[in-house]
Amino acid sequence: QVQLVESGGGLVQPGGSLRLSCATSSRGFRIYAMGWYRQAPGKQRELVALMAGTITNYADSVKGRFTISRDNAKNTVELQMNSLKPDDTALYYCHARTTTANYWGQGTQVTVSS
Repeated sequence: QVQLVESGGGLVQPGGSLRLSCATSSRGFRIYAMGWYRQAPGKQRELVALMAGTITNYADSVKGRFTISRDNAKNTVELQMNSLKPDDTALYYCHARTTTANYWGQGTQVTVSS
């Protein structure tokens, strides 16, 4: 069983920054990929950033603005979001993949508005 708990969401003005954090508890399961997804009202859930080993992948809409990182000592994966835009407003989910299953956190709301 893998448990994921997100934190760090909130309300920020356009151009501002937020840092999301996902605390992981894998209980012996090997996680080989972790990432962040988001879902805006009325839209499908979409990939924001993915990390597998040292390989990272970003949605075109966030390249150059968002950075995903993993702290193995703290068992966290984080998403640094800079130059935020109103279009970044969404519920952000942490995701982990093992060899047998996908796991999701409960989500943390990010709202970009003036």
